[in-house]
Amino acid sequence: MTTLEPQLSPLLRLSVQYATMTHTPPARPTVRTWVKTALAWMGATGEITVRFVAEKESRDLNQHYRQKPAPTNVLSFDYRDVGSVAKTLFGDIVICSAVVAREATKYQQPLLACYAHMVIHGVLHLAGYQHDSATDAAVMEAAEKNILAKLKMGDPYA
Repeated sequence: MTTLEPQLSPLLRLSVQYATMTHTPPARPTVRTWVKTALAWMGATGEITVRFVAEKESRDLNQHYRQKPAPTNVLSFDYRDVGSVAKTLFGDIVICSAVVAREATKYQQPLLACYAHMVIHGVLHLAGYQHDSATDAAVMEAAEKNILAKLKMGDPYA
């Protein structure tokens, strides 16, 4: 008798890490849904780690890699070869829960929606999207809005 092995989706290999549990970070299945939706929208696959951190870790990483001495909402680390056009994304996304919580309050948005936005923003950075110029920012924001709409979430810039 032949036993069939279960087929795993080639779309995503995801690790979700919680270095902090303050500010109610989203559950793993929720993060997986967000990342898979972003990848599907781009027609990509990925091997991605999403890590939720406290302000100190975010500040340390931001200082070390971007020479900015403050915590930030999201950092993305792309591990593909420079110039790679592969449709498989490899990288880490680091989200500072405290910064995201402050932004949710400031912009009067649900915390979960802000987390979704930051996860999608990070995935788009791994895919090469940037917001260094007004044109690039408009392209990236349009992509974020489209992916969030697929998740039935509102426009984070409204």
